[in-house]
Amino acid sequence: MTVPESFNAAEFLLGRGRPDSPAVVSARRTLSYAELATEAHRVAAGLRELGVRREERVMFCMVDDVELLSGILGTMLAGAVAVPVSTMVTGLELGAMLVDSRARVLCVSGEFAAQAEVALTGAPEVADVLLDRADPAGFPSRVRVHRWTEVTAMDGQAFVPADTAEDSPALWLYTSGTTGQPKAAMHRHGSIRAVCDTYARHVLQTVPQDRFLSVPKLFFAYGLGNSAFFPLAAGGTTLLEPARATPALFAARLRADRPTLFFGVPTFFAALLAAGDVPDDSFSSVRYAVSAGEPLPASLFTRFRERFGVEILDGIGSTEALHIFLSNRPGSVRPGSTGVAVPGYRVQIRDEQGAVIEESGQPGELYVSGPSTASGYWARYAVTKQVFQGEWLRTGDSYLRNADGTYTCLGRFGDMLKAGGIWVSPSEVEEQLLRHPAVAEVAVVAAPDADGLDKPVACVVTAPGATVDADELIEFSRSGLASFKRPRGVVELAELPKTATGKIRRNVLREMVRESLLEPQPQS
Repeated sequence: MTVPESFNAAEFLLGRGRPDSPAVVSARRTLSYAELATEAHRVAAGLRELGVRREERVMFCMVDDVELLSGILGTMLAGAVAVPVSTMVTGLELGAMLVDSRARVLCVSGEFAAQAEVALTGAPEVADVLLDRADPAGFPSRVRVHRWTEVTAMDGQAFVPADTAEDSPALWLYTSGTTGQPKAAMHRHGSIRAVCDTYARHVLQTVPQDRFLSVPKLFFAYGLGNSAFFPLAAGGTTLLEPARATPALFAARLRADRPTLFFGVPTFFAALLAAGDVPDDSFSSVRYAVSAGEPLPASLFTRFRERFGVEILDGIGSTEALHIFLSNRPGSVRPGSTGVAVPGYRVQIRDEQGAVIEESGQPGELYVSGPSTASGYWARYAVTKQVFQGEWLRTGDSYLRNADGTYTCLGRFGDMLKAGGIWVSPSEVEEQLLRHPAVAEVAVVAAPDADGLDKPVACVVTAPGATVDADELIEFSRSGLASFKRPRGVVELAELPKTATGKIRRNVLREMVRESLLEPQPQS
């Protein structure tokens, strides 16, 4: 039997920068590559002292700061599996993930100690808690609670990293994905190097002088690449922000820290445009801005470029693929599209029977094949078979290929709706409505009319100081949409419900607008 070649993703990342170069900048401290490596080795030594064995899970519910970054790296150095989870979960939700993952150790920032206390009441396999900046009182007596500073005070210089290989498990990321219930996508050490060698190298063209600032947090696959894998693999600097993202906060970080690469989601780019206190020169240091998570409307791309002078490179990735695999390229952006396949990846569009659609302009479900796809979902046999099909990953996104070879997202495969028996893409209707000056955000979902037939309904957040007239907005949509596509109703909301990662919760919206079309609608 051939012995796999040794490879540890954390060693790979920590060894890329010059020892005295800044690796991480946060609100509380700045660490060089040598200092970050020391911190990560101390975490690894501390975990081993606690009895954590290879491939055991270590869960993190922590703010984006040095502790979380060094914790993830230290866990991988020890050969254990890092499991960063959303900091927006309830205690019961955190407990469910602890039970599902069978994590031995939970690492918690003080801000989330209350959720952790609730979670641990129903998670008997957790033996140790590493608590950062909080009083250990309040935790179950059966659990050993350690202050983060105590565990990481150990001498890490003598620590010998675990002898892992490319296919050794490194990282689990929980996702609802295409099937609703949270489940852990399992990633290898080799997947981490793969996303650095593909998207970061060929699209972002990262260099040691780059400084990375990300709105999405480290618990999100997108944010983990932006704030950990890509900056460290390039020998660059990650700029971590522990606080909740606001336009004013990130405008200040842009001015103070001068990032060269900025990562966001469409809703945050819209919020930056709507904010009156974000100077037009805020992005003067930024070489590229990147968007993912949901399709970026063409009008938003144009408005952002005109105001801030920076192109947004829209792309699509997934937790299962670890990062972006389809993207626009610098200097050749097609607004409203997701660009082309990142080198190293292949994509296909398939119909409902699974047959490949060869011709352009025909919608279907997007499949991707590449070196960073997860090995499957933890303890989810049936769903794994449904989503991971040989070398292909079923994304759950509806796409079509344009005549120029770029790809356009039509929405989640399950979010497509039929009006008059014809498929309608919510994103197409949303793009038209966003051209109206009173509309800041919009999401289109289906609601049944008085006859029980589904029709498009626009859920609208107005721009600051603006008002919206439903009839006028519906009439406005006629100028750019076929009649069957125009919304039949408009619901004004103070904000759109979103997930922790900024995606619109369309299932919640569908329930909210269910009653909106029960009055008979005028015929036209």
